[in-house]
Amino acid sequence: MALTQFKSRLIADCGISMGDEGKGRLISEVIDELRHESGESSPVEVVIKINGGANSGHTAGGLKLNLLPAGVVDQSVKFLAIGAGVVADPRKFLWELKPVDANGYRVTERLVIDERTMVSDLTHRLLDLAWEWYRVNFIHEEPRGSTGRGITPSYVDEVSQFQIFYCDFLYGKDRYRSKLTQKATRACATIQHVCQVSEEAWNGFFDTLTQAEVRANAEAIEAGLFREEEFDFCRFKGETPFSLNLDEVVKVYWEAGQALKENISDVRETVRAAETSGKYVIGEYGQAYWLDKRQGFSPNVSASHTYAPEFFNSACVPVQPLHVFGVAKAYDTKVGTHIFLTKVDKPHPLFDRLKLLEFGTSTGRQRMVGWYDAVEKADTLRYGGYDDLMINKIDALGHDADWKGNLKICIAYEDENGNRVNRVPRNESFRKTLKPVYQEYAGWSSDISKARSFEELPTEAKAYVAGMVRSVLDSAYYGEEWPAQLPNLRYLGVGPMPAQIIKDIPDTKELLRHDRPLSISI
Repeated sequence: MALTQFKSRLIADCGISMGDEGKGRLISEVIDELRHESGESSPVEVVIKINGGANSGHTAGGLKLNLLPAGVVDQSVKFLAIGAGVVADPRKFLWELKPVDANGYRVTERLVIDERTMVSDLTHRLLDLAWEWYRVNFIHEEPRGSTGRGITPSYVDEVSQFQIFYCDFLYGKDRYRSKLTQKATRACATIQHVCQVSEEAWNGFFDTLTQAEVRANAEAIEAGLFREEEFDFCRFKGETPFSLNLDEVVKVYWEAGQALKENISDVRETVRAAETSGKYVIGEYGQAYWLDKRQGFSPNVSASHTYAPEFFNSACVPVQPLHVFGVAKAYDTKVGTHIFLTKVDKPHPLFDRLKLLEFGTSTGRQRMVGWYDAVEKADTLRYGGYDDLMINKIDALGHDADWKGNLKICIAYEDENGNRVNRVPRNESFRKTLKPVYQEYAGWSSDISKARSFEELPTEAKAYVAGMVRSVLDSAYYGEEWPAQLPNLRYLGVGPMPAQIIKDIPDTKELLRHDRPLSISI
């Protein structure tokens, strides 16, 4: 099979903002394109989750997924893999698998969990809540907006060398019991003596986890797939405060691990076999570049590496060419306590409408909403790199009866002395003093959700699309010549359904001819 215009058989699906960009829908588009160009019915053999855990959420084909990769929706994908860079609660796997299998997606038989995927469990979830409590009650910070899924404490175990791996479910319950007992003892002591959590808060953690999972699994409970008692965390409390019923914890988590025993394997060999047979492998990332624990701004980061290079560590394959997709929305959203320079705080007809669309897939939290920040996407291009772009939700920006105004793109920042800043400052204290510099674009009144070709878009929408791309390139290569090879906008989402996508966007140089900016404002 001849290579298509993708530069590698390894493809990375990465966010270039702060997450929530719609990365889940990219998987099906890439598979469809490869199927069309190659003539093969199943050109992608593996979709592998690269990083994170149940804190990352994707919506694909109407399914809301956390641990499982969005390749679930395409049954031509032979393997749905979980990489070594992931932390995963075995109970969360089972809670997610049963409903999607019941819908006919055959996920359990396609799921492969790497032996070195790290196990996340109750102790990590309790620590997650405890550290959030500590931040609020002792440091007096705003709540960070933790998902309570135990992700950061799980990665702390990795660097502290206290991991439990999925392969531990393969070699005897006694060894697993010993490791989990030690972990639980450390966690309870940390919660009581370091986080200094009150007894009332300790008891409340179990109620919080119960309520969160009952809410997250409400549809499955209603469908009769689970009893509500399955999600009762109070049974794990010990007889005294800051203790656990270890027999029950070990029993429940060991049984969950045993239910997944046939899915645990060496994912390195799965990926290698796909490569050598001429098939494609798509890496699906949680979060996005600016939530990377090294590139982002603490404490509003994830605990994993969230961008393209992590493919090689998580899949455990040699460094080689990787085709990287950068995914963004036509406006920006954030959750937590981020510095959000382009956020629109005041009542605004467009943003009041956008907020109705913007709730986290994993947590249901309301996202903050603001104008498209090209500087953030530009720094991701300059320092992270991507070959192609996908931009979603441009249809959400059209005029309606309440709003007929112009659209804005942040093309730079301005400091307190009126100086332009064309990069994202790495110093958070300086960054929060900046103001956005906006380029304005005319809006449009027609419904573009039915458009299936670029030419069907109104002139104003074409101009805005071109403006998003140009402003990223202007910022990424500010002060120097543009490189000969530029990323192209490959897919443009004009609605949430799989068919609502435009694929015939002109290449970048041709696209930029449509750019029609209006005024610049601060």
